[in-house]
Amino acid sequence: MIALTLYTTLGCHLCEQLEALVRQLANQAVVLTAVEISNDDTLMARYAQRIPVLADAEGKELDRGFDVERLAAWLEARGWLDQAALQALMSPPEPEPAKLAYTHNGRRYLG
Repeated sequence: MIALTLYTTLGCHLCEQLEALVRQLANQAVVLTAVEISNDDTLMARYAQRIPVLADAEGKELDRGFDVERLAAWLEARGWLDQAALQALMSPPEPEPAKLAYTHNGRRYLG
């Protein structure tokens, strides 16, 4: 299990995005402890311009980790990256096959 700290603030959509990406790219279960920075002047001074910030158990931080490539590199350096999940995330979706025309009751319809 991966234990991480997420420095965040209320209504931070980038923090929500980061949380979802971490859970998607991690190769094991993730436990995130959210720390609200707006309640502490010291945390505000340190993190206000950098959130979302992830910190591992050793205190190593990743700021603005919502960038997939930066997050993937940070997770990989710790042995926590699910390569298949990263590949699936980075691969463009398969195009849907073109729908062909069909005939119904003597009329031709385009798919």
